[in-house]
Parts: sequence; C-alpha cells; structure tokens
Amino acid sequence: MQLDLEHLRQWIGREEVCEEEASAGLVTRFNAMLNRPGAVNAGDVAPQLVHFCIAPAAAQTSELGEDGHPARGGFLPPVPLPRRMWAGGALEFVSPIHVGAKASRRSTVRDVVVKEGRSGTLCFVTVDHCIESDGKLAINERQDIVYRDFDKTEPGQQPKKPATPAPEGQWSETIVPTTPLLFRYSALTYNGHRIHYDLPYTRDVEGYPGLVVHGPMQATFLIHFAERLKGRAPARFEFRSLSPLFDNEPLTINAREDENGLVLWTARVGGPIAMEARASW
Repeated sequence: MQLDLEHLRQWIGREEVCEEEASAGLVTRFNAMLNRPGAVNAGDVAPQLVHFCIAPAAAQTSELGEDGHPARGGFLPPVPLPRRMWAGGALEFVSPIHVGAKASRRSTVRDVVVKEGRSGTLCFVTVDHCIESDGKLAINERQDIVYRDFDKTEPGQQPKKPATPAPEGQWSETIVPTTPLLFRYSALTYNGHRIHYDLPYTRDVEGYPGLVVHGPMQATFLIHFAERLKGRAPARFEFRSLSPLFDNEPLTINAREDENGLVLWTARVGGPIAMEARASW
C-alpha cells in the first residue's frame, strides 16, 4: 500500500497531556493481576510500569474503530493500515511514582517513518512520553508503534522457514497467559483492542490462532523479573517485540547476566523469542 508520508508527518510535534492519581486502588489491582502480595499504602513507591495504567486514552465508545482502538486521526496520525501494535520502547527511571500522588504524562509525536518489509508496508510512529509525579520528573519514555497490513499468503508462495527456538535462560519462569489475565490487563490499561479478548474477531479478521498477549504486559513481566533477580528496580529498561504470543499455550520469561546488566526475553515453549529486553542499573 502506498502511504502519503508527507501528510502523516504533519502529526510530528503534536502533543497531548493527561494526568491521574496513582491511587492505592489502582496499584492494588495492578499488584493483584501480577500476584504481587502485600498491602498498598499512600506514600509507597509504586511498582514499575504501573504508569502504563495511569491516565489511559478515554475515547468515546462511538469513536472506536472496528478493532476497538480509538479511531485514527486524533493525537496519533491516521495511518491507513489495519494492524496497530506496540513494537517496543525504552524507559529511563529518574524518580519514583508514589502511591496517592498525581502523575502527569506529556506525550509528543517525535517521528513517522515508512519502510518496506517482507510482509509489506510498515509505518513506524515514535512517541515520547515525559511522566512527572510529585512535581518532579519520574520517567522518560520512548514508545514505538508499528502499523502493518494483515498477512497475505499468495498461491504458490513458499512457506516461511521455521523460526529458531529461543534459548533457555540462565533464569527462567513459566507463566500461563489465561483469558482472565489478558482481560484484567486490558481493563487496567483501558485497552479496547479486540485481539486481546474477542477470539472470533482475532481469529477470523486478524488471522491469529488465539488471543494475543499484550506487549506491554510482557514488558511488565520482564522488568519485575529483573527486579526480583537483582533485588532492586532497574534504572533503565528497553524492549522490542519480535513475534506474538497467544493465550493457548504457556510462555516463559527468561534472563541471563552480562557485563551491562540483564538480557531478558519471552517465548512460548519451543518457540522463537517473542520479546527481547535489556535492564540495567
């Protein structure tokens, strides 16, 4: 598909500001989703990546597209490709978000780039987020969003080569991505994307074999795994999605140590790396 890149790049520099309290109730629900025990009290340091759940976009229901996302052309550019996914990101943690404090997020569209890949046209939108709490900078974040077409297999086309299975980590844990878990994360982030809860749509329209495990939730699994392994939260974290995971089989979270911190990844059992990440202190 030919995209009007000049038109889409007019969104560069567009800003959006949202704010919401990092309430004890929100953090309690976030912890319950992740099976993190313990009471939550005002003034506690909120867990990392809970800010993904703070002040999510709240479009009117009548303004949602067929896929459940807000219709295009508001803050984000109206890229006319049907699949929209969080491809990755990078975060620098400057100061903590405290439970009960108001958190604000200033978002800016930094760049719009079109590339041609093996699966067709890809459009990458880069968004910068500046999160403040208690009147101080808390997090600098880069978010990478990719738009692409549905996979199309032409008659006579050679099947893709089997992907290389992911290695086993120096440390590894297994997670069962149940439908209630996916629902809870969608609810916490106010994410209406139907690939995470509507199996007939996911299978029949987008062509996936099961409900898709959220990229940001995988990133959350990995950063909390890194914190458990090292005994303290990372100062920097970056991640990149490589292939999807589904709710119809368990996934593993893995880590190995190197001279710069931890290399982390998710995968299904016997499958390729789904998300790769790095945490450093």
